[in-house]
Amino acid sequence: MTELRAGVDIGGTKTLVVVCDEEGRELGSASAPSESHQGGAAILDRAAELVSSLVPDHAVLAGVGVGAAGVVDPVTGTVLVTGDSFTGWAGTPVNAELSARLGGVPVRTVNDVDGFLLGELLPGERNVLGVAVGTGVGGALFVDGRLLYGGATGAGEIGHVGRYGEERCTCGQIGHLEAYAAGRALTRRYAEATGRTLAAEDVAAEALAGDHAAQAVFTDAGRFLGQAVAHAAGLLGLATCVLGGSVVNSWSLLEKPVREALEERPLLSGKPVSVRLSRHGAKSVALGAAGLTAGIRRLPDVSNP
Repeated sequence: MTELRAGVDIGGTKTLVVVCDEEGRELGSASAPSESHQGGAAILDRAAELVSSLVPDHAVLAGVGVGAAGVVDPVTGTVLVTGDSFTGWAGTPVNAELSARLGGVPVRTVNDVDGFLLGELLPGERNVLGVAVGTGVGGALFVDGRLLYGGATGAGEIGHVGRYGEERCTCGQIGHLEAYAAGRALTRRYAEATGRTLAAEDVAAEALAGDHAAQAVFTDAGRFLGQAVAHAAGLLGLATCVLGGSVVNSWSLLEKPVREALEERPLLSGKPVSVRLSRHGAKSVALGAAGLTAGIRRLPDVSNP
């Protein structure tokens, strides 16, 4: 029988599943709303339904990897902390409960941005920073050939460091990157400047049409994003950063301030951090998660909690 591996991206809006063969080649995908405010059981029911719908009768599901929004214990797969996009998700033991729904198939779970970075790594890369800028801002660290997970609050939370101004962040603190670069921040800051409440993609359209207030919002977002990338990369010796997420779809508005900030803050080598955009778009998290059980990427030992 053919052995398949599934990757699951559980986000606040939708759950996306891809199924891959033993070589990591994508064979199919499916998505549906996440049931994110219906509790952990409903979220995992939806994920299991999507996985099952993609596995034909003649195939064997050998493993499932999950990229889950929130801070995740990489050993047990339990969601430790979530944002306000979820209700009843924190405390969910994803590995055990999703495995039970799929007949005992082994499941391994990481944070969704960790999955994103795994999905974007090029062959041979050992030191890369990943940053996803969408509804919020998240980061992931691949150092010396392995993901770094950190302690109880998770490693790589680039959206919740720094003080770039006086805007209040979604976490309650002041001036974090997420308060300026996230999609919700773009909407809020444009509304504060103009009195008009638009989705982030519509703010981008206004900026491209010449709206100075919209352009200023994106310039701030790009400048602070570049500064944060330079600081994080410099601390860990990471010469490469992969950017993804819905806000990065407006790269034409972000690129100039991002690159200027990086040029102003070169690494000790004298060169700025090299930035590239996501190759796989919305499927990066699920493809990276699939690799967790395909042997493409290796989870850390329990000794690196």
